[in-house]
Amino acid sequence: MTRVSDRLGQLGITLSSPPRPVANYVPWVKTGNLVFVSGQLPVVDGTATVAGILGASVSVEQAQAAARQAGINVITQLNDACGGDLDRVVRVVKLGGFVAATADFTQYPQVMNGASDLMVEVFGEAGRHARTTVGVPSLPLNVCIEIDAIVEVR
Repeated sequence: MTRVSDRLGQLGITLSSPPRPVANYVPWVKTGNLVFVSGQLPVVDGTATVAGILGASVSVEQAQAAARQAGINVITQLNDACGGDLDRVVRVVKLGGFVAATADFTQYPQVMNGASDLMVEVFGEAGRHARTTVGVPSLPLNVCIEIDAIVEVR
């Protein structure tokens, strides 16, 4: 086992098969030493773990859990891009978060922390990253969050 896979085991995280794209795109692209992971939804076995809109039917705590699941799906895609060796990750460079919310919702940073905290838990200091989080009126499959990533690998 590798250092990162040991850490995943300690956290009780099992990576399954990477989720398939829901449209005409690829789940990740590697160019040079960067991997660009397409937006990942909080889905398990094709089913959304949390659906709805923040400020209406979804709480911040539910959305943080959804962000964590979307982050796990980012790591799953990254694992595929690294040929199953997550120790190749040098740095999580940036996460982008899209949060489905009402116009008066403002707790975007707290929601996105579900994924950001996960990256630090899994990759340590290499998991600290730049981040963008924006509100949107809706997302595919009625999920409350979608997360993409840029990751440096060796």
